[in-house]
Amino acid sequence: MNVKPLADRVLIEPAPAETKTVGGIIIPDTAKEKPLKGTVVAVGNGTKDEEMVLKTGDQVLYGKYAGTEVEIDGTKYLIMRQSDVVAILS
Repeated sequence: MNVKPLADRVLIEPAPAETKTVGGIIIPDTAKEKPLKGTVVAVGNGTKDEEMVLKTGDQVLYGKYAGTEVEIDGTKYLIMRQSDVVAILS
């Protein structure tokens, strides 16, 4: 499926959550910290007031509660406004 975000929105594939063990105890998926970084998969065209500065392939950091989770072809993504992205990693 081909997804094209509208206006100033971006589609981000979150980085996988890290598996940690504490003293031999495996932490379940529900208790894992959500990653706060990911890869931009698709971008909108921007708006007349805000130019799109993100591009496909950018590694980004975003806020803990930013975006809306969507599942496309069995893969989970986040769709959010460009302003919810706090940094581009180089």
